[in-house]
Amino acid sequence: MWLIDSEAVATRITTGSDWCLIVEASAPFAGYDMSESGRVEVAPISGETPFADHLGETVLAVSEESVPEDGRIALEVTFDSGRVRCETWSGDLRLSSKWSINTPAR
Repeated sequence: MWLIDSEAVATRITTGSDWCLIVEASAPFAGYDMSESGRVEVAPISGETPFADHLGETVLAVSEESVPEDGRIALEVTFDSGRVRCETWSGDLRLSSKWSINTPAR
């Protein structure tokens, strides 16, 4: 997954083969075929991700969690209206939302 800011700087969030969370500056690339595992498509946000509710908002803070044997395992991005948590779980990237007390859930 890529997050692209107002200055067109792209940050990629994904999981590594060792199940750690990878956060790196990286331009989005084209989709690719993974043989028996299917095809990965790269497309603009569709509204089905926790980040969709925060489009256009300023990032107020970013915090990360790590453990010595596994490295980075989670990243939390804070906006005025809530937070999005990115974490690795058994090698999969999982995203979840936490809403601000003053903002109704959508």
